[in-house]
Amino acid sequence: MSENVMTPAVTDEPVETVESVEALARGTYAIAADVNVRSGPGTSYGTVGRLRAGARVTISCQRPGETVSGPTGTSKIWDRIGSGRYVSDTYVRTGSDGYVAPRC
Repeated sequence: MSENVMTPAVTDEPVETVESVEALARGTYAIAADVNVRSGPGTSYGTVGRLRAGARVTISCQRPGETVSGPTGTSKIWDRIGSGRYVSDTYVRTGSDGYVAPRC
């Protein structure tokens, strides 16, 4: 019997809309609902972007910040997804209520 093997498609689009090769190698997490990307770990920080539900992100590190309630619960954990780019962990499907990456 022959086995069908599927290979994921790779594009040049940013990780916010499509998985990049580098992000796939390190592991990515899905965004649970549309969310603003902030310059720091709280809603008082400026908005530097927006992610749509289903987008995938790589978490480089996590740190405590403002407590936020979102689609996956309530938490004070914020995920750094790039330089000066944070989203509340309550909008990221990490499969955990705790830290899944090193602390920033």
